[in-house]
Amino acid sequence: MEYKVIDHFENKEPIVSNIYEKLISECEKFGTIYQSPKKTSIHLDAKSGFVGVYTRKGCLLLHIHTDFDVNDPRIEKTEKISANRYKHIVRIKNPDEIDKQIIDWLKSAYKLKS
Repeated sequence: MEYKVIDHFENKEPIVSNIYEKLISECEKFGTIYQSPKKTSIHLDAKSGFVGVYTRKGCLLLHIHTDFDVNDPRIEKTEKISANRYKHIVRIKNPDEIDKQIIDWLKSAYKLKS
């Protein structure tokens, strides 16, 4: 089955697509990105996936891949996925929450996977 980005926004509040649009706009400033819709998420890829985007009723969950640990109250969960790789989960409820700190983490993830 082929999945489409638009499918992930069915039955979601309008703010969810607004957040996603801001996320894409900011990530495109890093360079070329590819939106790869999957069954339960959308992967944003450089050469490989640097962030997983999970739509919820009124927010997005971002799974940001880094090569460093992050100690920040916005991080809901951190998983060490290998010796030098981490996955940080951040809940975004408003486009304004995609601020300089989030953008810096996304940029680091993009560079890591480019």
